[in-house]
Amino acid sequence: MSFVRRAATVLAAVTAITAGLALPALAHVTIQPGTAEQGGFTKVAFRVPNERDDASTVKIEVAFPADHPLAFVSVKPVPGWEVKVTESKLPTPVKTEYGDLEEAVTKVVWSGGKINPGEFQEFEVSMGQLPKDVDSLTFPTKQEYSGGEVVSWSDAPKTDGTEAEHPAPVLKLTPASAEGAHGSASASASAAPAAAAPSVSPVAAAATSGSASDSTARLLGGAGLVVGIIGVVVGAIGLRRRPTA
Repeated sequence: MSFVRRAATVLAAVTAITAGLALPALAHVTIQPGTAEQGGFTKVAFRVPNERDDASTVKIEVAFPADHPLAFVSVKPVPGWEVKVTESKLPTPVKTEYGDLEEAVTKVVWSGGKINPGEFQEFEVSMGQLPKDVDSLTFPTKQEYSGGEVVSWSDAPKTDGTEAEHPAPVLKLTPASAEGAHGSASASASAAPAAAAPSVSPVAAAATSGSASDSTARLLGGAGLVVGIIGVVVGAIGLRRRPTA
């Protein structure tokens, strides 16, 4: 029985370590998918999990980059939530292929809804034209809970490659492929009628398709590790109980 207790202790420790590796990634506010092509238009979802057992998420505030403003931003309505899009005058007009951009969306706030413990919600945004001279855009996000707590997801990535305590959602930008460049040109052509009014109002976006996150892969890998250890423990117990000749 002492062997069984030791095996159970080892199994519990491995399970705790596996959960510790997987759960922090699930708790982060992330942007899905995490990549898009430079110079194009994209649709993303800000994925917000509730990480509290005793409170619900009731407000999400996403700041848009002011150093690389986006000329076109629209949001998809989320049932039960109100959305407010804030446009601000830029300190210096930004030249775009549609003319000088003097105002841009700097903040989007969703409120009035509720993300209960153990649940998550996705808030979709269509935006562009993405800059061509940077490799990422950062969207600092504030998550407010029903108890009044506010968690600021605004930490920049660490230079040593480790994860920050409260990392800001980051959209990585990759060079446009030949096919992607053609798609961007088509999207720009379809948006051209709006060039006369760079100021953007929120409109409904197209329906989203789900995207898997690396958190799911980490959970599956951890589950596989636990199952493998259980098999080793069971096998060892069986060999120990086999009668000797």
